[in-house]
Amino acid sequence: MTDLKNKAAAASAEQADGSEPLLKVNGLVKHFPITKGVLKRKVGAVQAVDGLSFDVRPGETLGVVGESGCGKSTMGRLVTRLLEPTGGTIEFQGKDITHMSAGRLRPMRRDIQMIFQDPYGSLNPRHTVGGIVGTPFRLQGVTPEGGVKAEVQRLLELVGLNPEHYNRYPHEFSGGQRQRIGIARALALKPKLVVADEPVSALDVSIQAQVVNLLDDLQDELGLTYLIIAHDLSVIRHVSDRIAVMYLGKIVELADRGSLYEAPMHPYTKALMSAVPVPDPRRRGAKSERILLKGDVPSPISPPTGCRFHTRCWKATQICKTTEPPLIQLKTGHQVACHHPENGEDQAPGDAPLEADVITVAPARTPEAAEPEAPAVPEAPEAPEVAEAVEPEAAAGKAPEAAEAPEPAAAEAPEAAGAPEPEPEESPKAAEPVTEESPKAAEPASEESPKVADAGTEESPKAAEPATGDAEGKAKE
Repeated sequence: MTDLKNKAAAASAEQADGSEPLLKVNGLVKHFPITKGVLKRKVGAVQAVDGLSFDVRPGETLGVVGESGCGKSTMGRLVTRLLEPTGGTIEFQGKDITHMSAGRLRPMRRDIQMIFQDPYGSLNPRHTVGGIVGTPFRLQGVTPEGGVKAEVQRLLELVGLNPEHYNRYPHEFSGGQRQRIGIARALALKPKLVVADEPVSALDVSIQAQVVNLLDDLQDELGLTYLIIAHDLSVIRHVSDRIAVMYLGKIVELADRGSLYEAPMHPYTKALMSAVPVPDPRRRGAKSERILLKGDVPSPISPPTGCRFHTRCWKATQICKTTEPPLIQLKTGHQVACHHPENGEDQAPGDAPLEADVITVAPARTPEAAEPEAPAVPEAPEAPEVAEAVEPEAAAGKAPEAAEAPEPAAAEAPEAAGAPEPEPEESPKAAEPVTEESPKAAEPASEESPKVADAGTEESPKAAEPATGDAEGKAKE
């Protein structure tokens, strides 16, 4: 741990030797309390942001990526002071704005603006485009040269909209045009820092490239500094100079664009990079190198101890479960918070790996599967055993059914007709057809013989009695 702290101190010293950052965030924390009952008693907290430290230099673009729920949007609102931080410090141009009052923040709003994620909910539907883009001038008491209307029309033309649409309402524009209106409003006071929260995620794919290129052109023309929050890795790679990867409220890796995409160090970053589709026809049918993370993202209400990614990491060891890795610089301009980085020196060699989860099949399912087969086992041998017992006497009765031979049926017909005693003992289903045809059976004995044979086949024990009686009658005759 001493070596890790020394590396972290060396990294901070190297950053201090460089140019003064425009924005500097140190240990930023935001916890949303969870209350219960009428008295609003606090029972927990959602740890949306838990200890972020980074800086943004003038004129650069810092991209922030991570899956949904990792705290990216909350971090953007904290930087612009739309939310009050729970802990940590935020410095803008060397001034601490962490807990600055709204009155003192009003002049600072000119230099810090935000582009919101939803272009439909961020624009007031009751105001015209001219009123929406001109609102910053009215709130700040700024009168541009040529008047507010002329400046608003110039901004609309700057973002690719028709200046004649000054009096239109937001519902008359498409999603991409509404996002351009939001960009024009953010650029109205010529800010120094623009926080763009998912600027193209709500737009159609055909419009995303236009908005991204617009942001690049405006940065070159106006000298803007961007903090872009997104989950699209291709967009971040196109517009960013440096990239910060967030996971469950913390930054796990921070590096420049080339170093991060060519050799990611954190296992989570490597898993994200493997999910990017590669449109290469030559790789069709080839084995995919995508890394599928096991489990779900832990709840920010009770995050795991130690490294927050150890519950899904394939390189996790015992130290990952107990000790939280600090964000240290392992390469020039490449910081990572991991005990076992991918393309770097192992920080905890020889540590025992965590035990793998073993999934066992419950033994209760075995008897359930055997229950339907249990009654079928005795039934199968009973049928041939009865057939063998009745075979010498009832063979003649079964012959009409199998081969339809009239001779044996005619021989047994008078005997079957003369022995009506077993009929009441048969089952109700077998007795009904025999009772209906009993008057007819006295004359044509050949028609009743197959029915008697059926009864003998279905109820073999009972059918054996009349068969024995027939044998005794033949012997007496």
